[in-house]
Amino acid sequence: MFRFAHPEFLFLLILIPLLLAIFLFQEIRRKRSLKHFGNPALLAAFMPNVSRFRPHVKFYIQLLALLMIIIVLARPQFGSKVETEKRHGIEVMVALDVSNSMMAQDIIPNRLERAKQNMSRLIDEMENDKIGLIVFAADAYVQLPITVDRVSAKMFLSSISPQMAPRQGTAVGAAINMAVKAFGEKKTPVGRAIVVITDGENHEDDAIAAANLARENGIVVHVIGMGKPEGAPIPIPGTTNYRRDKDDKVVVSKLNEEMCREVARAGGGIYARADNTNTALRAISKELNKLSKEEITTRVFSDYNEQFQSFALIALLLLLAESFMFGRKNKVLSKIKIFDLKEKLNKIDD
Repeated sequence: MFRFAHPEFLFLLILIPLLLAIFLFQEIRRKRSLKHFGNPALLAAFMPNVSRFRPHVKFYIQLLALLMIIIVLARPQFGSKVETEKRHGIEVMVALDVSNSMMAQDIIPNRLERAKQNMSRLIDEMENDKIGLIVFAADAYVQLPITVDRVSAKMFLSSISPQMAPRQGTAVGAAINMAVKAFGEKKTPVGRAIVVITDGENHEDDAIAAANLARENGIVVHVIGMGKPEGAPIPIPGTTNYRRDKDDKVVVSKLNEEMCREVARAGGGIYARADNTNTALRAISKELNKLSKEEITTRVFSDYNEQFQSFALIALLLLLAESFMFGRKNKVLSKIKIFDLKEKLNKIDD
């Protein structure tokens, strides 16, 4: 993978054509000025040390050196350094509901945004742990495979919206089953947990059976309920209207706490209802801290390999060459006639 660490410096490349245009314009003006004094061919005889080519060569060397310096400033990088790290932690898969009902505003600013805020804080706390992310509505999708890369986890988290799910619904069971598969091997001493964040609305599949299966595989299932039992209407994005049913009545989405509790109970975990405080997050974090922390070996991205050194060396050599090149002809070297020298050497050999 190739990239520039500071691509903003590449805007300086506009200097290259600009300087070239200025140089060519000055050359045209210089030639016109010479014509005012007489025939350029005749004037050249009075200026034997003036070189027509050296100023051009010096300028193009300087221009090429500038190009190399700009690339150095942009810091080209290629590939990456991947290191094996050993940490003591747990593995957690978060299954986040992205159905339209999660846009209800009975929690500020809405259920989904509040869930994302809680997840962000949870990721910050999991310094030595692995975390993965699944989003679901009527279907479940792995958004981020289980990893120790918290930066990537937050990046994926920020892009989550209901538009990610083409079919609406709340397939909690499918999300739990996918999370179980995402963990890989069935038995491990490392503590594992699934955190389901949902409002339980329009529950479609057998989430209880999925939670039981997860528990049989040594995985604890916790549930965070988003919303309030009395519910709230679902706003339509970009408008001031609310979603309506087939009878043109405003749809009120209510938190299905009973289902959430049953899933948590079947999975051997706890249920916590989210509100405008961090109470639910603290309760889940406390339960996660009870899990067995074992050695986790993982290959992690550490850094890109810097590639600017070769460009810096080329720039240095170009500047050195330019500094030793005079704009005028060298009087000593210009007296040396290569072909005359060859003839003299041939005579000596004879």
